[in-house]
Amino acid sequence: MKLKTIDASSLTPAEMQGYLHAAIAPRPICFASTIDKNGEVNLSPFSFFNVFSINPPICVFSPTSRARDNTTKHTLENVLEIPECVINIVNYDMVQQAYLTSTDYPRGVNEFSKAGFTELASETVRPPRVAESTVQLECVVNDVISLGENGGAGNLVIAEVKRIHIDEDILDANGKIDPLKIDLVARLGGDWYCRVTGDNLFKIAKPIDCAGIGMGVDAFPEEVKNSNVLTGNNLGLLGLVKTLPSDEEVEAFSKTDEMKELLDAITESHARTQRLHLKARHLLDNGRVADAWKVLLM
Repeated sequence: MKLKTIDASSLTPAEMQGYLHAAIAPRPICFASTIDKNGEVNLSPFSFFNVFSINPPICVFSPTSRARDNTTKHTLENVLEIPECVINIVNYDMVQQAYLTSTDYPRGVNEFSKAGFTELASETVRPPRVAESTVQLECVVNDVISLGENGGAGNLVIAEVKRIHIDEDILDANGKIDPLKIDLVARLGGDWYCRVTGDNLFKIAKPIDCAGIGMGVDAFPEEVKNSNVLTGNNLGLLGLVKTLPSDEEVEAFSKTDEMKELLDAITESHARTQRLHLKARHLLDNGRVADAWKVLLM
């Protein structure tokens, strides 16, 4: 790996944005509806957004000041006047519509109408919900923290979730949100977005759920730790294992038809490690972690 090193102070705000947006991705989209003291509604998307606490339930998003002239966005002005908002989650079916609302319309223009969204009255806050959004979070704004005074500076809107509305069609049999049904999208750098589909979803077992604390990579035999075949993901799976298989288990597995065929085909001693590590990687790719360890210890 050859690293390009950049001093942050040498970059313009636009250059910094390009690097950070591309590298820190994908980012969820906060589609925030707000209202000012005169009752005028605003709707705008923000990709500086995430959940930061469960008890209390806190989401944080950040309207940045415009880099070109250091002016503030209507969303920020609104939550300073009326500290309430609705965070509407964006899915694939509405992402092009949501993008329309990022236009800098003059104050007083209702982005719900401009983008063709339907206002739905909230139950605990004044800003309306987006009826087309499959998850809607009614929030009160606990605080707004300015991160700077120059163009491009963020303003952290700390929003506490008071009520959640979920389309029942995206729930699974247990009443939980199904990632295969919600069809989320996320923001990347430049004009790029990504879509969360079944083809790119995968699971990783939590270490705490793996029958005790895993041994970790530092406990591996040097030959395994420094393998030129095993990937970082392979090492991560191997490190979840609590204890190594016994010599008897390794010996028994070496006598299975699966392994006898492989071992008999290895005619050169220097190729043995390479072939065994390739076999272990194949087993890991198929979820056979215990068997992969037996192969690596042969």
